[in-house]
Amino acid sequence: MTGYLSVSNAVHGVNDKATIVAVSKFHPYEAVMDAYNEGARIFGENRVQEMREKFPPKGERPEGMKVFLIGQLQRNKVRKAIEWADRIESVDSLPLIEKIENECISLGSDIDILLEFNSSGEENKSGFRTEEELLDASEHIKNCPHIHLLGIMTVGPLGGDEEKNRIAFSRTRELYLTLKDRNPSVSVLSMGMSGDWQTALEYGSDEVRIGTAIFGERK
Repeated sequence: MTGYLSVSNAVHGVNDKATIVAVSKFHPYEAVMDAYNEGARIFGENRVQEMREKFPPKGERPEGMKVFLIGQLQRNKVRKAIEWADRIESVDSLPLIEKIENECISLGSDIDILLEFNSSGEENKSGFRTEEELLDASEHIKNCPHIHLLGIMTVGPLGGDEEKNRIAFSRTRELYLTLKDRNPSVSVLSMGMSGDWQTALEYGSDEVRIGTAIFGERK
């Protein structure tokens, strides 16, 4: 496929340190299966509708394939997200947490989540704005038996500035360690994308989201 790189070549050096989420948004299922055949097993989608249209439902996917929702989730799409996603990685408010719990009860399902932290403070980004808000949300989740909190996700600052990335990733790492002290079962720190995953690994990220380096530029 034009513009497609093998998973192993595109992200050489990641596999020993972190889980790779192959960000497949806007790419066809053909490209997903190319990446799957190269060894990718976890795929990230930004939009609930695209995820449902592109991927088979749970239980009908190729062996080991999982799909994570990594884009901002609107409350009116929560039910559809729970039905299709193996994990929701962009939970960013208490009302959304409550909606997820209620829909899980209705569906008789559980769901794994990450809390999204706005580590850069950029107004156009989603995520909890302060450490205190995120930690308060984690305490609230203890009263939501159908939601399993696995950790934290953040997106680095726009523009790829190395120093700003380091500040954001360091801040998120400290928050993750605080969260883990309060919730020993927490185990996922998700930071880093195609342009900054090397820096994210330096700050302890154990999950990186790689799109362009695997699939090429989006059409």
